[in-house]
Amino acid sequence: MGRLDGKVIVLSAAAQGIGRAAAIAFAKEGARVTATDINGEKLKELDAFEGIRTKVVDVTKKDQVEALAKDHDHIDVLFNVAGFVHHGTILDCEEADWDFTMNVNVRSMYLMCKAFLPKMLEKKSGNIINMASVASSIKGVVNRCVYSTSKAAVIGLTKSIAADFIEQGIRCSCVCPGTVDTPSLRDRIQAQPDPEQAYKNFMARQKTGRMCTAEEVAHLCVYLASDESAYVTGTEHIIDGGWRL
Repeated sequence: MGRLDGKVIVLSAAAQGIGRAAAIAFAKEGARVTATDINGEKLKELDAFEGIRTKVVDVTKKDQVEALAKDHDHIDVLFNVAGFVHHGTILDCEEADWDFTMNVNVRSMYLMCKAFLPKMLEKKSGNIINMASVASSIKGVVNRCVYSTSKAAVIGLTKSIAADFIEQGIRCSCVCPGTVDTPSLRDRIQAQPDPEQAYKNFMARQKTGRMCTAEEVAHLCVYLASDESAYVTGTEHIIDGGWRL
């Protein structure tokens, strides 16, 4: 018996990193997983795992999100993972950067929650997990202005949904990682003028001496998706190796 036996789970940004690790972890615990991403080529790799079906979806597009929701008669867990990390202060953030980040990091979650929540309310049961970050209202982080602002908004969205629908059987929580060793992070490091120094800078702030792994975040997500967390809602779940301290 898996911890998620029979649960129907939909998640975004599943082609790599935390989303991929979570999709695999969900499926291994018995869930029926719909894994979505805009990167169809990488997403196909998940087809090899029993319990996972893949679908190319741009979660910033309302029509695609609504079509995804219509494709599901029932859903137990919605995991919103899609996000983008902008580097810079407010002075480095142009209007286009602000709009793009907010669209990917916040509006996508608004669209997904609005599309899938009615299905949960029909059953008076549902669980939404949103990907936030320690870089948010939790901790001020250098050169993460619009990213931190967007993730603080995710925390606010999470608490709002949790408060509005708690009496209708809906739970909503968010995951707040610190620095996670993912392909996205590695790409951002390589894009810096001095990748070696950029890597050292990331490592210097890791009080445990290492970064978090995507699999470690996935373990937390399995707990939040399971009935083990049935009394948990409206809360931020920090997994940062003490970075915020």
